[in-house]
Amino acid sequence: MGIKSTNRGPKGFGINKVLDGKMIPFRRTSRTGGGTNTSIFDVNFLVIAGGGAGGGSSPGFSGGGGGGGAGGYRSSFDPSGGPGGTAESLIKATGRTSYPIIIGAGGSGVSGASRGGDGNASTFATITSSGGGGGGASSGPSPGGNPGGSGGGGTSTLNGGSGTSGQGYPGGSYVSGCNPDACCAGGVNVGGGGGAGAAGQPGVNNGNGGNNPCASIGGYGNGGSGLASTITGSPVTRAGGGGGGSYYGPSGSGGSGGGGKGGGYPGGPSPGGQASGTTNTGGGGGGAAGGNTTGSGGSGVIILRVPNQTTASFSPGVTSSLSTSVPGVKIYTVTATSTTSETVTFI
Repeated sequence: MGIKSTNRGPKGFGINKVLDGKMIPFRRTSRTGGGTNTSIFDVNFLVIAGGGAGGGSSPGFSGGGGGGGAGGYRSSFDPSGGPGGTAESLIKATGRTSYPIIIGAGGSGVSGASRGGDGNASTFATITSSGGGGGGASSGPSPGGNPGGSGGGGTSTLNGGSGTSGQGYPGGSYVSGCNPDACCAGGVNVGGGGGAGAAGQPGVNNGNGGNNPCASIGGYGNGGSGLASTITGSPVTRAGGGGGGSYYGPSGSGGSGGGGKGGGYPGGPSPGGQASGTTNTGGGGGGAAGGNTTGSGGSGVIILRVPNQTTASFSPGVTSSLSTSVPGVKIYTVTATSTTSETVTFI
């Protein structure tokens, strides 16, 4: 038996098939021409939020602020961030449907004994990554690190902030078992911000010396490392935590993947030097000492990988670039959105 004849169907349909005397309408799924587009597009994603800023310290005070936590890290192409992170399911996008897309800004740096600003969330479709937690202040009412995608580093006798499950790690905490003297209570014991690939280091035994009376305990934690993704065709590491600020000796280094270095006390052997997280990595900002302004968090990024026959169309407020360097796919990198109402449509 089989197909006996065909005829042209009504508008919005393609060729009608007559199978064993029954007419079977064939709906158009082409990406061009009239009719309703019912195509489903497979979209792999990497969504990274803005990193948290480093925490600060009062002028003339010997302590430093904790490092900022990295922005949350969610991926369908490689493992997501945090303990036991795994690749998520890709997005099944319906053709000609608008999906939200937002790039989170990094948290703002602060001056004085204040907790660093939290990073802002990034969103694509139903996927939202949480902003990184701000680093703790060296003293005052807010010494603990904030929770976030990855947590901010703690100071004094408070812990680092927690990370979000499936997105990042916690910030480093104060030295467990430290005697409650000026070294501990004064914020000399500073944790690094958490990263997508590892927790921030606690502030202990980081090689400080010189005139530091707390050299045996007064370490300044490094930021946690980020994660490498090959969604663009080659490995790139992003979402590292910020380093803790210091008084004596070297401050904490930023975690791999855009974490900012912590800064030193203005009158100490290693003054200043605090750095912001790298733009479009979600890296945490470095903590600071002596009233210096802390490092801001790095802005987030969204990367979308689609089959070569698929095209992404963005609303006017989206800044993006397209790469076709990997055979068979298109790779869109979104680095900024001007409003929280921007969209992407697949055709």
